[in-house]
Amino acid sequence: MPTDAVGRFLTALGPEQREAVTSRPQEDQERLATAWERELASDDELDTLDELSPPAAEAEAARRVLDREG
Repeated sequence: MPTDAVGRFLTALGPEQREAVTSRPQEDQERLATAWERELASDDELDTLDELSPPAAEAEAARRVLDREG
């Protein structure tokens, strides 16, 4: 399992999303991963989901970031 933010973010994505993000420049990937970490840390709803299923919370946060950041 990846330990860096970009690797963890990519792991949280579905295959199509992962492919789209990996085709972006490294700076964009890092920016998205940072936004993903902020989303995980700041959303109380995700805290509840994280207690039930950490991978589901990470995937939901990734979806939200991509929806917002495009």
